[in-house]
Amino acid sequence: MYDRVFLVVMDSVGVGEAKDADKFNDVGSNTLLHTIGDHYNLDVLERMGLTTLVGKEVPKTVGYYMKGKPINLAKDTLNGHYEMMGIVQETPYKTYPDGFPLELISKIKEITGRDVIGNVVASGTKIIEELGQMQMETGALIIYTSADSVLQIAAHEDIVPIDELYDICEKVSKITSSEKYNIARVIARPFTGKAGNFTRLPKRKDFALDPPINVIDLLDRNGINTVCIGKIGEMFNNKSISYSIKTTSNIEGMLKLVDFAKGDYSGLIFANMNDFDSSYGHRRNKDGFLKCLEEFNYYLPILIKNLKKDDLLIITADHGNDPTFKGSDHTRENVPVLMYSPIFKKGKRLNDRETLADIGATILDNFGIENSIGVGTSIFDDLRKEE
Repeated sequence: MYDRVFLVVMDSVGVGEAKDADKFNDVGSNTLLHTIGDHYNLDVLERMGLTTLVGKEVPKTVGYYMKGKPINLAKDTLNGHYEMMGIVQETPYKTYPDGFPLELISKIKEITGRDVIGNVVASGTKIIEELGQMQMETGALIIYTSADSVLQIAAHEDIVPIDELYDICEKVSKITSSEKYNIARVIARPFTGKAGNFTRLPKRKDFALDPPINVIDLLDRNGINTVCIGKIGEMFNNKSISYSIKTTSNIEGMLKLVDFAKGDYSGLIFANMNDFDSSYGHRRNKDGFLKCLEEFNYYLPILIKNLKKDDLLIITADHGNDPTFKGSDHTRENVPVLMYSPIFKKGKRLNDRETLADIGATILDNFGIENSIGVGTSIFDDLRKEE
């Protein structure tokens, strides 16, 4: 139906607690509502129905809008994106709330020839503040994790050159991917600066497991290209992906999207806007989160202006990260699903979706591909019924 589908993930922009939020101690979370309060400038997103999803309705909307309910067993980035592409695993990847086992740490020391410091659940910015100087003095690797299934390795670029850090992470990922540890991702986190003024570099690199069969694979098998912008490619281990473009900010990601909109590329353009999550959600910076939303809203009409009549734009999220909530972890929330095309004449709220996999099912339906994965129902099905 559409030659191109632009799928844009506002990383962590949830729209209220999911039905199983109690299992995650996240009852009462609502990233969007608690972030915007009563004073915000989100005119474009308002017209697309975003604020209506949290009770702040506007008189006139464009496109279709609804909530998506997560059914994956975690509340992390990987599982959120996986679910969108039809992957809902019965057994979640392992998490390590008490740090990694000493046996694993010993193996890391052995294969890298470097000592290890940290080995705790921590914020990436805080742990380099605390251990950055020690890392520089000793050459040890700062290893830490979060509520996600992830092992992160931080090191100063002057002490562990970035290529060496990438090599270390690749070696470690071969160990952590085993059934024994079952860790979804190893992430390289280089930083620079001096004590009291350390800064993470925008040269993060993820080493992920090969994902199970998913929507991107089916698109590839049927000759439909997928371009990934931001960290999407690494999350899917670049499997069945035509092009993967790294970005350092939401702005850069939006500009890349505009470039593709102006061109004649067809297929799926799948982008992640990570600043909401990494720069503001985890750091519990409510004001920064709102400014980031307003910045995204500012660039959105540039993208929309360049969409063609045979383009479909879907804006969604992978989970919540309420900057007003306790702790510094993601929050288990429903996510927005906003759909827009230049051919749409008016806006309408649709029934909420029972899984994020409906997004991937809709993309397959759009390109006339059978959903052999079996998870998710095309949103177009509901629209056809209305017709």
